[in-house]
Amino acid sequence: MESSVGAMTRKRREQLEDIDPSWCPVWPVTWQRCFHLVRQHLDARQALPAVVGEVVRQGEDLGRWVTSVRHGWDQLTPVQQWMCEQILGIQAATEDEKPKARTSQADKWAMHYAAAAQFFAREGHLTVPRKHVETLTIGGGDSQVQRDVALKLGMWIDNQRRRGAALAPERVEQLSKVGMRWLQGASSWPSASRPADCWDAAPGALGVPRGRAEKGVRPG
Repeated sequence: MESSVGAMTRKRREQLEDIDPSWCPVWPVTWQRCFHLVRQHLDARQALPAVVGEVVRQGEDLGRWVTSVRHGWDQLTPVQQWMCEQILGIQAATEDEKPKARTSQADKWAMHYAAAAQFFAREGHLTVPRKHVETLTIGGGDSQVQRDVALKLGMWIDNQRRRGAALAPERVEQLSKVGMRWLQGASSWPSASRPADCWDAAPGALGVPRGRAEKGVRPG
């Protein structure tokens, strides 16, 4: 059984926290160390470090720490926020100051596909001029701000058509459903089994064997 001799009462702990919230922090010691180094830097009448690599004290990059605090403001405890704001004069970064999240290649493809589907629904075809820019509205969920994104749909459609043979079968199927016209030729065929009406070719040059029926219809 552990001895309770010398144990601190809850009331005593709360009194100490009222005097100095950081007397026994629950956050990492490295965070507290950087906080005090920045405080010492300001006490020496120096400006608040704001650039990464500009001010290094005892091996700690103070500008990097200040930047991480501003960008990660919502992850700080209320006490940390109060300390940074009232003692160091640090403010949370605005949305414009925060680094933009990188969009994965899969997300970019999905976004352009959504734009293609939007164009097809509106125009009834996917013959998109190469310089065409399609505006797609994204976001608007519970935690997302709705915004418009301008996508170079014409260039994207052209690139997908030329890369048909290299695309995954499911992507070929998705694009075919919204009216993609694939280039005829061994280097760009998405699949040898695609229906004849998915190809762009001169009349009579579809390359379909005579007498072959596609979905019960004979090409001629």
